[in-house]
Parts: sequence; C-alpha cells; structure tokens
Amino acid sequence: MKASTGLLSVLALFLLMGTVVTQRPRPRKPTKRPATTSKPSVPKPAVPAQPEPQEPTDFPPPILGPPSIFPDCPRECFCAPSYPNALNCENRNIRAIPVIPSRTHYLYLQNNFISEVTAEPFLNATEVRWINLANNRIHRINKQVFEKIPALLYLYVQRNKLKEVPSGLPTSLEQLRLSRNLISKIPAGAFNKLANLTLLDLYHNQLSDNGLGKNSFKDLKSLMQLNLAHNVLTKMPAGVPNGLIQLFLDRNRIDDIPKDYFQGLTHLAFIRLNYNQLSNKGVPKTVFNISSLLDLQLSHNHFVSVPLFNGHLEHLHLNHNSIESLNGTQICPYSLEAEPQDHSLLPRLRYLRLDGNHLSPPVPLDVIMCFRHLRSVVI
Repeated sequence: MKASTGLLSVLALFLLMGTVVTQRPRPRKPTKRPATTSKPSVPKPAVPAQPEPQEPTDFPPPILGPPSIFPDCPRECFCAPSYPNALNCENRNIRAIPVIPSRTHYLYLQNNFISEVTAEPFLNATEVRWINLANNRIHRINKQVFEKIPALLYLYVQRNKLKEVPSGLPTSLEQLRLSRNLISKIPAGAFNKLANLTLLDLYHNQLSDNGLGKNSFKDLKSLMQLNLAHNVLTKMPAGVPNGLIQLFLDRNRIDDIPKDYFQGLTHLAFIRLNYNQLSNKGVPKTVFNISSLLDLQLSHNHFVSVPLFNGHLEHLHLNHNSIESLNGTQICPYSLEAEPQDHSLLPRLRYLRLDGNHLSPPVPLDVIMCFRHLRSVVI
C-alpha cells in the first residue's frame, strides 16, 4: 500500500515539473522592421506665386447711392426726398458727370475723379443755379456746357488742373472760384460779359504780369472781391473795377505801387499785401490815405517805417518788417497840438500789429494820445 502511494507521488511530481518546463516564456520577436532600401525623393517643381489682382485704373471703383424715390436720380448719386432740387454726387469716385435731371438747381460733384466737363449731361438741366466741381482732375470745360445752363449763379472749380479760364461763361454768373489750378493767362475778353460777377477767386495759380491784360477786369462792373493771392505778380493788377471792396494780393512778388493806383476806388475797404517785396522806397508816402479803407495788411514785407494811413482805418498789420522806431507824431492823421473838438473825428484805429520788427515795449505815449480807440497793440 505504501509502495503504491509513493509511486503516485513521484508521478505527480514528474507531471508538475513537465508543466513548469512547458510554461517557459517564448522569446519576443524583434519590434524593429528590417531596414529596407528607400527610393530617393524627387523634389516637386515650385509653383509660381500668383500676382495680386490689379484694377485696370488707378481710381477706386465708383460708389453707388441708395435707391431713390426719384426715377431720374443717377445711380451714382443721392437724391434727398426733402431736397428735390439738389443732386448730391460728391465723394462717389465717379469719372464722368452723369445725366443731370431737369429738376436740379444745386449740383454737388466735388471730390471725385472727373477730368473733363462736356455738354451732354446738361441737355435738360436748364435750371441749374449752383455747381460745385472742386477737387477733381478737370483740365477742360467745354464752352457748350454754359449754353445749356444759362441761369448759373455760382461756379466752384477750385483744386483742379485748368490751365485757362473757361470760355463762354454765362452772363448770369455771380461767383467764380478758380483757386488752386494751373492758370497762367487770362485771355482777352474772358470776363467781358460778366457784368453780374461779384466774386472772382484766382488764388494760388500761376498768373504773371504778362498773363494779365490791361483790360482783363474792366467789364466786371459789379465785382466786390478780387483774389489774386499766391501767384507770381510783380506789379499791381491794372484795370481793377471802381466798385471793388476787397483786394487780396498776398504772396506775390510786388515791389512797388503806383502813386494814383487807388484813386477812384471809393469803396475799397480791405487790402491784403502780405508776403510781398514792398518797402518805403517803392510805396508812395500817401498811397494808403484811402478814406474807405478799414483793414490794411502789409506783414512780411520790407518797410522800415510805418506808412501813412487815413484816420478811418481800424486794423493795421505791419508785423515782420524791418521797422526800428514808432513815432506817433509822424503817423497820426491829425496834429496832436490841435486836438479835434468832435471826438467822432478821432482816428478809428483799434488794432495795431508790429511784432517781428526791431521794436520793443513800451508803446510811445504819442501813439496812445493820437489813437484813442486803440484796443490792442502787438509789439
């Protein structure tokens, strides 16, 4: 019995050892793949960069206006229901003037890229009174345009590229603004039918003495303001109308004034001659003794003494000259020894500017005694 039990134990032990031997872990297969021979990479051809899209013109595209209740309103303009007689086409980047409705009295075309004004858009616009063409690129205005708009009162064409005054201007015109163009000459007869013109603005052009004829302004019977500032004049313009009130000649090269130049200008109240070449040598002593004159501006010139002026003058600008002394006895319109009994006859000077000269405070007593109405002195 014992022998059989031992045999069974030995047999069980043998089977257990065989199981342990059969359960040994198998060796792991390598995780790395065997190296393979790869084909050489072929570089792809570079794709050329596409150029940026460009406009066919250097102007931005036109801006279209909102839908309008007026069927004749151009698409690139704005027609306000509350102002049926106004056509607003400003700041729209337009290159050409659209067809103008017959109901239009006020036409706004400023700040665009218009280069030429032709008659076609104005065929039915006979009631136009006001045209603003400022800040465009206009180099030509067809004279037939004004045949279509015979009742025109105000024409603004400043900041353009005109080289001459437009011809064929209507006789009804009251204001003509041509500042900041390239005008170098006024043709004979350019203004001969403008008897109603009250304002002529030729500021900042290229007008010289040869570009102004002797009779350029003689037919402007109603002219009140003439602006020839910022040109290249060396002489005072000839033939200025007698009814003129304001004469602006700043920033030219004028160095003398004829003795009787202002004779007959009985309404002249404002003279601006700043930034010229004027001096006491080129200016007659009493040339500014004009009874109607209220405001005289002579700053940035070459005066060494204060020129004489009329007792009615109220504002005198003499800053930035070469004045070294101020003598009230010499410049006073009346004798200080014989004061007028009627104080309404005292000089009316209220403002005197003398800074930028060779002067220093205080203001001489005789100046104060003469100009009793003086309120401000800049020295």
